Amino acid sequence: MKNIFVLSLFILFGAQLYGQQIALLKYQGGGDWYANPTALPNLIAFCNKEIGSTIDAKPATVEPGSSDIFQYPFIHMTGHGNVFFNLQQAKNLQQYLLSGGFLHVDDNYGMFDYFKKELPKIFPDKELVELPSSHPIFHGPFDFPAGLPKIHEHDGKRPQAFGVFDNNRLMLLFTFEADLGDGWENEEVHNDPEEVRLKALKMGANIISYVFKN
Repeated sequence: MKNIFVLSLFILFGAQLYGQQIALLKYQGGGDWYANPTALPNLIAFCNKEIGSTIDAKPATVEPGSSDIFQYPFIHMTGHGNVFFNLQQAKNLQQYLLSGGFLHVDDNYGMFDYFKKELPKIFPDKELVELPSSHPIFHGPFDFPAGLPKIHEHDGKRPQAFGVFDNNRLMLLFTFEADLGDGWENEEVHNDPEEVRLKALKMGANIISYVFKN
């Protein structure tokens, strides 16, 4: 209950001030949770410059079973491989999300099936639901009329955004076949054109903005 109370105070006061640290999730299972090391710092810098946020320039690293997750309104998760949550970690993530936290899972390629297998540990009664292009997360502060943008090509599939909701509140976002994090990386990492990187950063800013305003 203490963790929930602390997070609730942040949601009421800290998010309104828009100054806070965000975090990267260090999960178990063998997947490369540390992929895209320049992604979050670049996204933070873009948000602070372009949408007026004041997020700490250096993201934290947090484990799913730690009470420290309750300090962060936004947690980012990425990687290519296996994902595993034990029951204590799953329960902790459930409490974090239900008490106002937000988890963005960005599939760096090959993560989808592993995460779907672990999701019932966190929410036995919930499923990933595809977000329509009309969802507010695609329309502010930058407009994406067609929904989630395609950043990197993998299997020729369309980009999809899936969500897990608590009533009408989006608390978990899974971005698939988009690879936003690759677009947030330093330019020399993937040699993406500027317009592709900008598109990825704008979509990331929409996610950050949505989290802090809802």
